Amino acid sequence: MPGREIVFLMYHELELPGRPLCQSEPGYMRYILPVESFRSQMRWLAENGWRGLSVSEALEYPSGKNVALTFDDGCETDLISAAPILKENGFGATLYVTAGFVGKRGYLSPIQLRELRDSGFEIGCHSMTHAYLDDVDAAGLHREVIDAGEKIEQLLGEKVAHFSCPGGRYDQRTVDLAMKARYRSLATSRVHINSPEVNPYCLGRVPVLRRTDQGLFKRVCLGKALWWMCLSESARGAAKNVLGNAVYDEVRRLLLRYPNSG
Repeated sequence: MPGREIVFLMYHELELPGRPLCQSEPGYMRYILPVESFRSQMRWLAENGWRGLSVSEALEYPSGKNVALTFDDGCETDLISAAPILKENGFGATLYVTAGFVGKRGYLSPIQLRELRDSGFEIGCHSMTHAYLDDVDAAGLHREVIDAGEKIEQLLGEKVAHFSCPGGRYDQRTVDLAMKARYRSLATSRVHINSPEVNPYCLGRVPVLRRTDQGLFKRVCLGKALWWMCLSESARGAAKNVLGNAVYDEVRRLLLRYPNSG
């Protein structure tokens, strides 16, 4: 992988033994990584000379072996699990927070959110309610993109610079509104490597899934395991376009719950 290309990794809640997760449905669970798996991944990066960067740091595209580390939703494990491991390895990260989830069970409280910021981690916005942005009307989109950012800014007392799209689903209206709100970037779930030539309002990210073993993780960081992910993503995108988000999610939920049916 050329020096100034960077893979942006996408994480969610981390699983701790004996601790209930924020959700338990199969579509959510596939994105949940056991904390020891995350620890092993970060250790491998550090031991092999990689740097973990926040989105702002990554958008400078420094040379060397770098990955951007991002977390969606604003789960409490961002603070109690991910942050200590990141600190231990000297890594930065961007934590995209769903504004309407702040203070709910399993999610960061306002005090915890500020604690993360004060620890040196970058806070981004992940909408107000985690709605699919290509489904909402103009008023709803304003609430999800602009009002959500303003709510987080009020909690932090500073500007929020980066936005990520729930479910990776967005449209041109979302891009236009993110630019109007003066976010510096918009992160998607499209699987591609980012570089200085990539539009910062269409940043690709690679999800680190529950089934991502150490070998696959290494290939992803090197940018060598993305082609088949792109094919899978294209197939899912086509299905969403035909079925719509709601029907697609219901079909996926049934397939994940009954994987051997039919």
